[in-house]
Amino acid sequence: MKLSDVNQKIIHAVIKKAETVCPGSLALIGVYGSVCTGDIHDKSDLDLMILINDDAGWQLSDGFIIDDNMVGYDIYCTTWNMLEEEAQCRHAHLAKLMDSEIVYVADRAAVSKWEELKSRADLVLKSEKRFECVDNLMKDAKKVYADTMLAETISKVRLYASYCIELLLNAVMIENRKYFHRGVKRTFEELEGLPLPIGFVDNIYSVITASETAGLKRSLTALLRSAVVFTKREKEKEQPSENNIAGTYEEMFSNWRNKMEEAADKKDVFSSFMNLASLHLMIDEIAEDVAIEPFNRMDKYCPGDLESNVAVFDDALNTYLLEYKKIGISSKHFASVEDFLDCYL
Repeated sequence: MKLSDVNQKIIHAVIKKAETVCPGSLALIGVYGSVCTGDIHDKSDLDLMILINDDAGWQLSDGFIIDDNMVGYDIYCTTWNMLEEEAQCRHAHLAKLMDSEIVYVADRAAVSKWEELKSRADLVLKSEKRFECVDNLMKDAKKVYADTMLAETISKVRLYASYCIELLLNAVMIENRKYFHRGVKRTFEELEGLPLPIGFVDNIYSVITASETAGLKRSLTALLRSAVVFTKREKEKEQPSENNIAGTYEEMFSNWRNKMEEAADKKDVFSSFMNLASLHLMIDEIAEDVAIEPFNRMDKYCPGDLESNVAVFDDALNTYLLEYKKIGISSKHFASVEDFLDCYL
């Protein structure tokens, strides 16, 4: 790696200052970014991994602009905790950890520790552990998407959309066992040849070129939907058994059956809606882990006929009861509380 005279002077200055103001704080210095990737040009700055052992090392941080070539420099320190966070692959910008070329070592043990963190990140990317990272990024993207939909000014909409795009880019890269080696301007080059969500790049461009909020929101919706489909994984589910569904029918009946009738009698549209939805949600939660038949009832909800909603609820309960029958168990019914107590005790 060939370093310019300016870059060499900056690195030497960091080392010299460390010896003066915080002896023992500097662990090692690495160089990454354009200097290593070949993207360097006259206006390139210097990307340094200045790894420090303690808080005293923060004295090495600085930011400045050199007037003769108008290049800004950000001498920023990195702690071991920060590298350990990166090793968990919570984002796909891992070049500092993974690609740095070491130019100064104060302690050989630091190199071994850094290489161990690189191996840890590599393991996450190459194993199913990465799916947890992808899922967390997608959850964050959905939250930011909600902020985008609620925003009213084009400025806020664009701002939130940019963050949503960034999260989705990270998710797609990690899904593909990859991370970004180069800068923003090379983003789409690094995506080339990878499996991507349908229309991923086109949707991104539709978002960033939109001139009004409605069009931007539509494009962001399409972008997020495609990423959701791309990152969705079919979960291996348990077969229904007495261990995993027994008692659930009785719980549903107890929680909401009579409340549905009460809501109809009192013309309480809110309770009717929420009780039916609660039943639907509970069955959906069970279906996340247990291989039961797909369930959908909210499409039959009628705000103008609450009596019909009771029938919809009962039909749903009866349909769910079929899962009991498939595995040879029955719902628990007793003629009286005394009969229940005899059985229960």
